[in-house]
Amino acid sequence: MASLSFLLIFISSLFLIGCLLTPVAARMGAPFLLLFLCIGMLMGEDGIGGVKFDNFPLAYEIGSVALALILFSGGLDTDKQTLKKAAAPAFVLSVAGVIATAGIVGVLIHFIADLPLAESLLLGAVVGSTDAAATFLLLRQRNIKLKDGLGETLMVEAGINDPMAIFLTITMVAIVDNDLALDGPTFISFLPELGLQLGLGVVAGFAGGFITSTLINRVKMPVSLFAPFAMASALLVFNATAIAGGSGFLAVFICGSILRHRMTHQTERVSQFHDGLSWICQIVLFLMLGLLVTPKDLLSHIPLGLGVAAVLIFIARPLATTLCLTPFRVGLRQQAFIGWVGLRGAVPIFLAIIPVISPGPVSTGFFDVVFVVVVASLFLQGWTISLAARWLGLIDEDESEPELALQKAKD
Repeated sequence: MASLSFLLIFISSLFLIGCLLTPVAARMGAPFLLLFLCIGMLMGEDGIGGVKFDNFPLAYEIGSVALALILFSGGLDTDKQTLKKAAAPAFVLSVAGVIATAGIVGVLIHFIADLPLAESLLLGAVVGSTDAAATFLLLRQRNIKLKDGLGETLMVEAGINDPMAIFLTITMVAIVDNDLALDGPTFISFLPELGLQLGLGVVAGFAGGFITSTLINRVKMPVSLFAPFAMASALLVFNATAIAGGSGFLAVFICGSILRHRMTHQTERVSQFHDGLSWICQIVLFLMLGLLVTPKDLLSHIPLGLGVAAVLIFIARPLATTLCLTPFRVGLRQQAFIGWVGLRGAVPIFLAIIPVISPGPVSTGFFDVVFVVVVASLFLQGWTISLAARWLGLIDEDESEPELALQKAKD
């Protein structure tokens, strides 16, 4: 009992410290996600806390649930009009863009760092997707309203590109672990699995959203139970879809979007509850990921991590964005911004756990390299998101200025 009490005191203290420091991070212009990673590292075995946490399987299970709830909240924040406006380009970015980014990173790192091609492609797959959590919250933190539907494109892309990154990661883990050939027949053999994941994810997401919204609209329950009911439904959809072989992450995002569209009452209450829950999940997730890292082991992987980050940020993401958006006649300034704001956050670090816990040859050093990539992305791209938008003339001043003025008045 005493050990549980001390554990709760420790976790609660970290949570409160992080919340209290969030305004400081906002004033400094720093991504608050980075703040919690740093707190987690400080509390780790090499920091002032001295806490040793290296249970990667447990971290994977906790991370799965946290990301599911984050994506469900993202779906609740994505209305029907947003989906219509951004669906086509966001879908292409979430599929072809992830594949192109992973391939470019993998091939270039193979030649630059002299890594085996299969392992470098695995590295590309892990860092290939943008992070819904980082994208949603940095846009909110900066009070940025973008022109031309760019915000919607970024958020929808970030919400639906995780299944492709997960599929590519699992595929490359299987190839690396079993030393399979990197040829057409090998990749084609995995396509039925991709179709199953995407198909079941879409079907389960729509079905879960329709059933949940129907029950909320028709069943008379206490008002305070609507939001927890929606949360339980999201977790049910996520886990049932995953057990069936589908993409639970895609399913909960679609479920949230359908629920927002079909709910006839208590929409604001449910949305606010899950917005707060999303913050909690991200704080817990980033603190845990920070605890997983051992700084003394991280130092030797910084050069490779920075090299991967440079290839990803300056070459792979911009090139993949251009290839995907040019057919939609998206302007060069818009392409440049989307290419730059390819934020990496918890998802790549989370995906880096998969090859580490698999029985193959990948060690924890792989996790450390991905961690460096994410920190570099949050530092460089997260700190410059508003600067890039203003420099390219893409901020909708009519929408953003009143919010900024209100924020200043509160401060």
